[in-house]
Amino acid sequence: MFDIVVRFGTIVTEKDVFQADIGIREGKVAAICTPGSIQSTDHKVIDANGLHIFPGLIDIHVHFNEPGRDNWEGLETGSKSLAAGGVTTFFDMPLNSNPPTTTREQFLIKQQLSNDKAIINYRLWGGLVPDNIDHLTDLHEEGAIGFKAFMSECGTDDFQYADNGTLLKGMEKIAELDSILALHAESNEMINYLTEKAINEKRFSIRDYCQSRPIISEVEAVERVLNYAELTGCKIHIVHVSSKRVIDRIIEAKTKGVNVSVETCPHYLAFSINDFEQIGATAKCAPPLREREEVEMLWKSIKNGDIDMVSSDHSPSPPELKDQGETIFDVWGGIAGCQSTLSVLLTEGFYKRRISLSKIAELTAYQPAKRFGLYPTKGSIQIGSDADLTLVDLNEEFTLKKEDLYYRHKISPYIGKKFIGKTKYTISRGQFVYENMNDSSVTRVSNSIL
Repeated sequence: MFDIVVRFGTIVTEKDVFQADIGIREGKVAAICTPGSIQSTDHKVIDANGLHIFPGLIDIHVHFNEPGRDNWEGLETGSKSLAAGGVTTFFDMPLNSNPPTTTREQFLIKQQLSNDKAIINYRLWGGLVPDNIDHLTDLHEEGAIGFKAFMSECGTDDFQYADNGTLLKGMEKIAELDSILALHAESNEMINYLTEKAINEKRFSIRDYCQSRPIISEVEAVERVLNYAELTGCKIHIVHVSSKRVIDRIIEAKTKGVNVSVETCPHYLAFSINDFEQIGATAKCAPPLREREEVEMLWKSIKNGDIDMVSSDHSPSPPELKDQGETIFDVWGGIAGCQSTLSVLLTEGFYKRRISLSKIAELTAYQPAKRFGLYPTKGSIQIGSDADLTLVDLNEEFTLKKEDLYYRHKISPYIGKKFIGKTKYTISRGQFVYENMNDSSVTRVSNSIL
């Protein structure tokens, strides 16, 4: 007996694409059968004929800002947005909440808020900052999925960047805990020097901002932390890489045995500096968007298997923080985009660049689950795994409109962009958290707490 049966869908795994029925019982995948073979009517049935079924996406990099800055985004609105984009698990970063998640007490506060408000599965990052080395064990024991550090100033005063001494001491402790450190890798010294130079010379264009955070700044910071990882034995994860030059250095370190993984983000795969100049401040992020050649090189790195995963780095803000200030240097640097990750990968990857569906499942579910110890419960569609499923109509075309977004603030550089491939159902541990079916005019995100 099953609670839900998904019939005649085409299943996408990290290795294969095939048609089958799926039986779901008590939140788990209980059966994967020949199409049409499950005949009982004692359960809810989804006719998935013509739909592709991906493992629910795992977005390991979002900023939902609770407690303290829920007027920027919130766990409820953020998780609803993820569900609408086919995501069933997220990892919330320790900033830009206030206070940040750098102690046991702060972790427990965010955990309770997540239990109360998030409509999909979640895990929480702990922070590594100069004054909390003694708190890392407590955070790990409470269930932190890993730790996050900034190698440059993050834009808020309540989460300090990690200097070299903090990194070395923190990485030594994190290695002892057998945990992992995620790093925003840009050289603080280079950025400050180039930013001050541009401002003094009254160079305030979008291109001037991008040139103040050059690729070499990423390369230098990644080089440094890879050496620290080799020294301490700490597992590391480099977030939001914007250039193949950084990827190449990470590949080299992997061949030497450094335990390192790397992500890029949809905005680095969809937009270039030229797009940034057209869109404006909504597309400001750090590291900044790069030249079109860099965008294409990242896609080649994905094809070659050199990028481990794709995460959104959803970092929203109120509209006034995207408007305030006299120059682009004064604008908040964060992109709201977690609802559009799969749309970008299908449109820009599958359709335009022939990236396979299995590669997309690998980047968004399998590899995140493997790297962070959630596999095989999550990350793939197999008997015994959680029933985290994303059902997609690969042929449906749509233009993203402001009213389609579930974010607290309807701001995103993807508004007005044409996509191919639309999420129709999102199922998280056997619960429907999103439905969008034209035949019944249903569009909703569940308010149930899972």
